Amino acid sequence: MHVHAHPDDESSKGAATTARYVAEGVEVLVVTCTGGERGSILNPHMDRPDVLANLSEIRRQEMDRAREILGIRQEWLGFVDSGFPEGDNPAPLPEGSFAATPVDESAGALVRVMREFRPHVVTTYDENGGYPHPDHIMCHNVTIAAWEAAGDPDAYPEAGQPWHPLKLYYHHSFHWERTKALHDEMVRRGLESPYAERLKEWKPDPAHAARVTTRVPCADYFPVRDKALLAHATQIDPEGPWFACPLEVHVAAWPTEDYELARSLVEAPVPEDDLFAGLRDLGEDTPAPHGAGRLAPEAS
Repeated sequence: MHVHAHPDDESSKGAATTARYVAEGVEVLVVTCTGGERGSILNPHMDRPDVLANLSEIRRQEMDRAREILGIRQEWLGFVDSGFPEGDNPAPLPEGSFAATPVDESAGALVRVMREFRPHVVTTYDENGGYPHPDHIMCHNVTIAAWEAAGDPDAYPEAGQPWHPLKLYYHHSFHWERTKALHDEMVRRGLESPYAERLKEWKPDPAHAARVTTRVPCADYFPVRDKALLAHATQIDPEGPWFACPLEVHVAAWPTEDYELARSLVEAPVPEDDLFAGLRDLGEDTPAPHGAGRLAPEAS
C-alpha cells in the first residue's frame, strides 16, 4: 500500500518500484488522500480556462490513466486538497481541507482501508513530507497514526477487523546523491546537465543520506514510470524538467528507487534491496501482533 497526498504523487515517487512488483504478481493499492482540487496547472500546454474550470474531474481522469498504466488498485480517501500556502504571510489552511482535518478523523478513514486491503508493506513520506506541502506532512502524520491503530482492536472498532502491516517505509525520491550522480553522468556524456545550478546551492547532507536503508533495483520499469507520469498531463510538462535528463542516463547513473525502513515488525537487516525482505517466507494472511512494533535500526 502506497499512501499519497495527491494524484500524480504515485507516479513521481516509487512508480518504477510499483511497476516491478506488479509484474512480479504483487497486489498494489495506492491510497490518494485528496483529489488535488487546489493544485496548480504546471504544464503550460494544459493551462487553459476549460481545464482550470474542470480541474478536479480532469485530475481524477488522469489518475485513472496512471492506475491502468501501473496496473494498480487505487482508492480515494476522500479529503480535499489544502493547496500550498506561499509567501511571507501565507493564507491559513482552507476550512475542511485535508491538512486542517484532525489526524484522528483522517486516520480512521485510512485504518478502514488498511483493514480491508490487509497490506504487508506500507509506504508514505517522511516527517517533512518529502517537501513541506501541508498535505504531504499531514499524509505522513495520518499514515503513522493509522499504522499504530490498524492492529489495535480497541481503535476504530467500526473500521473492521484488526490488521497490522509488517513494514513501513518512507520515500527518498529526490536526494543529493542521486541528483549528483545524474549530473555527473550527463557531463560524462557531453550533455548539458539540468542540475548544475541546483547543485551549486545544494550541499551534501550525510545524516540525511544515512537514512536510506533500501534501494530497489527497478530500472527496467523506468519507461512505465515515465508513461504514468505523462498521464498526469496537468502536472507534468513533457518538455519540462521531469524529462530534461534522458532515460538512458537515469538507467546508467541511478537504477534504483530509494526508501527508509522506518518501522518493521519482522527481522529486516539493512541495507536491503527489496521492500519485502524478511516477508517472503511468511504466509499472506500473517498479521503482526498489536504492539510488537519497533523502530528499525537505521530509522529516525
